[in-house]
Amino acid sequence: MQWTYRLAIPAALNRKTVRDCLKEWLIPKRIQGQLRQGRRLWVNTVPASVATIVTTGDQLTLQFLPSDFRTPTSNYAPDSPNSVVILYQDNDLLVVNKPAGIKSHPNQPGEVGSILNHLAAFLAPTDQAPYMVHRLDQMTSGAMLVALNPVVVPILDRLISTKQIHRTYYAWVRGHFSQPQGQFNDAIGRHPTDKRKRWINVPDAQEALTDYQIIRTTAHQSLVKLTLQTGRTHQLRVHLAANAHPIIGDPLYDDQADTAPRLMLHAIQLHIQRPFSTQMVDVSAPLPSLFQNDDLIDTF
Repeated sequence: MQWTYRLAIPAALNRKTVRDCLKEWLIPKRIQGQLRQGRRLWVNTVPASVATIVTTGDQLTLQFLPSDFRTPTSNYAPDSPNSVVILYQDNDLLVVNKPAGIKSHPNQPGEVGSILNHLAAFLAPTDQAPYMVHRLDQMTSGAMLVALNPVVVPILDRLISTKQIHRTYYAWVRGHFSQPQGQFNDAIGRHPTDKRKRWINVPDAQEALTDYQIIRTTAHQSLVKLTLQTGRTHQLRVHLAANAHPIIGDPLYDDQADTAPRLMLHAIQLHIQRPFSTQMVDVSAPLPSLFQNDDLIDTF
């Protein structure tokens, strides 16, 4: 098993070294070293070193082996592909529309029923496999990013951490806001008495930033657009609950959760920079019909 990339050098990398290209494409230093030591670098089919100078239009070939990666194989047990709805797919990644109520990934060896199990079955005929990059809570629906090989996993992780991949959500929350838009900046850490939960301004709290914008309101509730600037556990749920606007149906943070059929949180859009490219892709997940029924929402 190996993964070979043949990449045209863009104008932005003209007269740069191969090392510069690998750094620009966010390939981890450890893997850069593996490519160098294994002599698995070529420029226009000629063996190259990391010091080789490239010019616009040159073809840089990289050959990756399983030994380059901590998790070289995807071992999710295939499950029924019937629930899989693909919103976007290329050779390196896909975005799936995850239904509410389905786990993102299994927690135990051999466990099935998660979206990654379903994707393993869906991708089997293509000899591709899913690799975890981004997870959604079980009761959250919407756009979820999945890698299709181990090469791009650390690259996508880095793109997420450096905000070059943006995640946007819609949530129905309780109450009305005094301002039409703003930012929550409460630091988030482990809840002092409930290990299932997170909370703000606790001793181990880390920086957390969430931008919000009101989309529309009903008599008692608000539909809010939320953009993550950081990625703390339960960040959206905690920021809203701690600021007196819990997400409707949240079993951990909404005291009236049992009045709603589900957690009213949906990943509406992913803004993605593709690996090894400057191309940006916007992928949207259709808003569930329940989110569009204002009269029903006001009864929750």
